[in-house]
Amino acid sequence: MNFLRGVMGGQSSGPQHTEAETIQKLCDRVASSTLLDDRRNAVRALKSLSKKYRLEVGIQAMEHLIHVLQTDRSDSEIIGYALDTLYNIISNDEEEEVEENPTRQSDDLGSQFTEIFIKQQENVTLLLSLLEEFDFHVRWPGVKLLTSLLKQLGPQVQQIILVSPMGVSRLMDLLADSREVIRNDGVLLLQALTRSNGAIQKIVAFENAFERLLDIITEEGNSDGGIVVEDCLILLQNLLKNNNSNQNFFKEGSYIQRMKPWFEVGDENAGWSAQKVTNLHLMLQLVRVLVSPNNPPGATSSCQKAMFQCGLLQQLCTILMATGVPADILTETINTVSEVIRGCQVNQDYFASVNAPSNPPRPAIVVLLMSMVNERQPFVLRCAVLYCFQCFLYKNQKGQGEIVSTLLPSTIDATGNSVSAGQLLCGGLFSTDSVSNWCAAVALAHALQENGTQKEQLLRVQLATSIGNPPVSLLQQCTNILSQGSKIQTRVGLLMLLCTWLSNCPIAVTHFLHNSANVPFLTGQIAENLGEEEQLVQGLCALLLGISIYFNDNSLENYRKEKLKQLIEKRIGKENFIEKLGFISKHELYSRASQKPQPNFPTPEYMIFDHEFTKLVKELEGVITKAIYKSSEEDKKEEEVKKTLEQHDSIVTHYKNMIREQDLQLEELKQHISTLKCQNEQLQTAVTQQVSQIQQHKDQYNLLKIQLGKDSHHQGSYNDGAQMNGIQPEEIGRLREEIEELKSNQELLQSQLTEKESLIENLKSSQTSSGTNEQSSATDSVRDSEQVAELKQELATLKSQLNSQSVEITKLQIEKQELLQKTEALVKSVPVSGENEAVTDMKTGEVEGRLPALLQETKELKNEIKALSEERIAIKEQLDSSNSTIAILQNEKNKLEEKLTDSKKEQDDLLVLLADQDQQIISLKNKLKELGHTVEEEDELESGDQGDEDEDDGEDQDHI
Repeated sequence: MNFLRGVMGGQSSGPQHTEAETIQKLCDRVASSTLLDDRRNAVRALKSLSKKYRLEVGIQAMEHLIHVLQTDRSDSEIIGYALDTLYNIISNDEEEEVEENPTRQSDDLGSQFTEIFIKQQENVTLLLSLLEEFDFHVRWPGVKLLTSLLKQLGPQVQQIILVSPMGVSRLMDLLADSREVIRNDGVLLLQALTRSNGAIQKIVAFENAFERLLDIITEEGNSDGGIVVEDCLILLQNLLKNNNSNQNFFKEGSYIQRMKPWFEVGDENAGWSAQKVTNLHLMLQLVRVLVSPNNPPGATSSCQKAMFQCGLLQQLCTILMATGVPADILTETINTVSEVIRGCQVNQDYFASVNAPSNPPRPAIVVLLMSMVNERQPFVLRCAVLYCFQCFLYKNQKGQGEIVSTLLPSTIDATGNSVSAGQLLCGGLFSTDSVSNWCAAVALAHALQENGTQKEQLLRVQLATSIGNPPVSLLQQCTNILSQGSKIQTRVGLLMLLCTWLSNCPIAVTHFLHNSANVPFLTGQIAENLGEEEQLVQGLCALLLGISIYFNDNSLENYRKEKLKQLIEKRIGKENFIEKLGFISKHELYSRASQKPQPNFPTPEYMIFDHEFTKLVKELEGVITKAIYKSSEEDKKEEEVKKTLEQHDSIVTHYKNMIREQDLQLEELKQHISTLKCQNEQLQTAVTQQVSQIQQHKDQYNLLKIQLGKDSHHQGSYNDGAQMNGIQPEEIGRLREEIEELKSNQELLQSQLTEKESLIENLKSSQTSSGTNEQSSATDSVRDSEQVAELKQELATLKSQLNSQSVEITKLQIEKQELLQKTEALVKSVPVSGENEAVTDMKTGEVEGRLPALLQETKELKNEIKALSEERIAIKEQLDSSNSTIAILQNEKNKLEEKLTDSKKEQDDLLVLLADQDQQIISLKNKLKELGHTVEEEDELESGDQGDEDEDDGEDQDHI
């Protein structure tokens, strides 16, 4: 601190070279000190000297300050001092420095130091990286320093930032800073950054700049906001002006809709501050940037439609018709509305429907035209109204027809209570004010622009010049005023109107030439040698005469093309005529008017040419020159060519119409084909669905078939099928028990059959008698018949249950019919006429009281019938299942009976064989006896043995 006091004390007492030495010492201290506090104190001292001794500090300390930025980033305080010092060196904003050193070229000094700083691009990159620091003492001076660099050498610094990685993105983060001073200075920085650099403008726009800026404007109060709103609007203009990509992005991002609240100006008596006027002026200019005639037509058209759809145009028209609006805001609003409706039919139609809040209401167009032809209104406002009227009629044949129709005799209001647009234009055309004359003539010319129909309609307009004199046509009145030698501005306006009227309209040319005084007047004006002021009038007269020749249909014998050209050659001379014609395009105000459509004149003296008229001159000057130099033979050939072309055009038109009709038919056929294709696709989809459903049904059928096949082999799987047929689980259990019993019976029968087979084998081996076998067979058949009888009895029981339930269902249906008949009878019993009102009301009440109960009872009966029907269906399914079970068991029984019958037959055969053998044995015994053999004892012994065997067999049979 002692060191710093010595430095500051030396500043006031020593001579100038002492300050340079002090600065040098401070720089050495910054460069050589190892302690951070010493370096910080030295940089702080340099900062305090940098405003007063800018040159010395800049020359000696800049390199050391940059080194501090590179090496001492960890200390925000010394970085902030270094940035402030660099800002003081480079910036030219300090008035103190200029006052104390008025001889220095401060601008050159700032640009020189800026050039030194940015010579090493790493310095700018370093500065961008420092802006990422959130510390206020680093970020804010960094923003100010970078802004100053951009102001000094904008293009060079822009290029360095553009190639720096994430350079623009780092700067965009400033808009999101919660500290307003940094955010506001960030807006100023981006203003300087985006000026005249399309690439950076696109990057900033795609970094969400529109969203952030519009949010700031909304937070600050829209048009009622302060200087911050102004800065944001200027930045938005930088981003959008002459940048089609950003304009498209702005429109597609739906940001136009967010502009509508800007123009809600509120109470008209609330007052308009200077800042609000500035803000609203910039807002209107921003709208005009989006719909400028210099933009691509497609982009302008889409923005115009968006402004109508979101209500922005309606809001502007509200301001237009409001009272208490400042004159400059009203003028700019008129210009803005003009460009919003220019060439857009929907917007033009809406503008035509706008009425001023007067009593009675008047169209906005009429109110504006009243201002245009009123010489007491400001000149700028009158020019704005003319531009608005021109934009309303631009490519708007419907609007042109409406304006011209207000001049026709059939549409003029005979009562005189209201004034029309056409009457105002005629009044301005023939007033004593030359500006009104010019504006009215140009406005009327725009009502005829590229509209041959209205040019012919305007020929019907008749004007009453004075009482007692016959009316004259509007065309004749214009030529009469021309010949009276009025002011140049008036004559120029009338000549532009006449040239626009006669071009591309042979009928109007014939009407013009029909007045024998017009051609001599024109040739006299062209032939005279007048001063420079009259040369423009001469040129316009030459253009009008040339139009009369070029668009002449030779319907007037005395004013055919050839005779008019001969008249020019004799009275004026072709070269002189062409020279006078060239005066128009050589005029100093011609090129100015041809640049943009808006009639923007600094003073009334500059109000000479109209933008659309300059296009007409450029189009006709060459063809008129050729027409003047053509001979009569060439004219004839040209006429023949024109006729041929007309015939060719008619043929082409015919074929175009045919092609158009064929196109319509083709479109209809295409639509029909597309309809048929859709129907075909629908039918194919339906067929595909049906095929898939059929396939599903087939699969289900095959699955059921397989299940049924399994059921025929496995009785266990049959239970699931029964359940699927709708039988309840209790019934299924009972049926399963029955099936188990039948199974056991079947097994018993099978065992009995096995026994029979074993018995037969025994009979074969032992050849015993068949008595015991017959008895057992009879016993088995009795058992089988008993089982079949039981099954038949169960079937009869089920059938009886089904019959009883069917009878119950029938009874319930009969009761339902009776109840329905009673209900109808009660409804019919309600009296219609012929009874007194009391009885009618009472019976009606009774019926109404009984009817809900009957309906409820009917509903319950319906539900009961439905339940019984479902129960009947279930029982029927159960019966079907039982029938199928009985059928299966019957089939098994038949098989068993067949097997039993076969076994009986085999037994009978065996018994027959045994009987035969017994007979043979007896016969053999008899023969032996006859032969004298003694066989009795043996026979008896054998018979005794045989008897023992028979006894044993009987015991075995008893066991069985």
